[in-house]
Amino acid sequence: MRIATWNVNSLKARLEKVAWWVERAQPDVLLLQETKLADGDVPRAELERWGYAVAHHGEGRWNGVAIASRVGIADVVTNFGEPLRRATTPDVADDEPLAEARMIAATCGAVRVVSIYAPNGRVVGSPFFAAKLAWYARLAAWLDRSHQPSEPLVLAGDFNVAPTDGDVWDPTACHGGTHVSPEERQAFARLCDWGLVDAYRLIHAEPERYTWWDYRAGMFHKNYGMRIDHCLVSKPLATRVRWSEIDREARKGKPIPSDHAPLVIDLDEPGHPFDAGWTGAVSRIAQRRLPR
Repeated sequence: MRIATWNVNSLKARLEKVAWWVERAQPDVLLLQETKLADGDVPRAELERWGYAVAHHGEGRWNGVAIASRVGIADVVTNFGEPLRRATTPDVADDEPLAEARMIAATCGAVRVVSIYAPNGRVVGSPFFAAKLAWYARLAAWLDRSHQPSEPLVLAGDFNVAPTDGDVWDPTACHGGTHVSPEERQAFARLCDWGLVDAYRLIHAEPERYTWWDYRAGMFHKNYGMRIDHCLVSKPLATRVRWSEIDREARKGKPIPSDHAPLVIDLDEPGHPFDAGWTGAVSRIAQRRLPR
């Protein structure tokens, strides 16, 4: 089974890009984040034409998560099994994550998959940052309540956390900001302590492999990014991971791509092969970083 996760930064705006990538990578299960759609606006006909059943949890202009599956979808749970809270500041994003569409789970094949879009946090010490940590605490409590580490479980998506200094292009520049703070990294570590494993790191130890690059200032072409999208798997699944990759090629070209790249894992045997473009990019990236 091939499972992929991708923050598409608007499924409507990126639908053509998603169609191209589905043909390229052929995932059995595709977890999507930041769809920015209400449930009634999901392009179900297109997804079904590509062979996917879809479960979606959205609210409209912000957030939104989905699971698209070619191996069935059952037992869907959204928002940790509770109704979304009524937003008290509906014109502000990220301050009320318990009122925002950020989590969906389903059983696909024999694997329980969870697609998450963690809050950004904006500024360390801000109300947005406190809300992010509260959301992570709720995620951890839901895992404790609803699942066992012995289950075949995948928790994947945009975590908005770079777990180590090796997951950011410049730790010195990044320290003091969100995504790399001790509190956020502790929240991520708590998930791993529960019994989850970083599937990408089972296959790749290389530095400078990222999933997100700012659109501005040539950050992608210089490879100034962060690895903030992750696929965490329970230990029973960790022994079944055969391949993993971040598809750098999906962050390039037209139509305008998301600022995130898809992350893929293969269970049991390698899936449809594709070249993610990292090897050929190394020398070009090094040249772009030279002072001019």
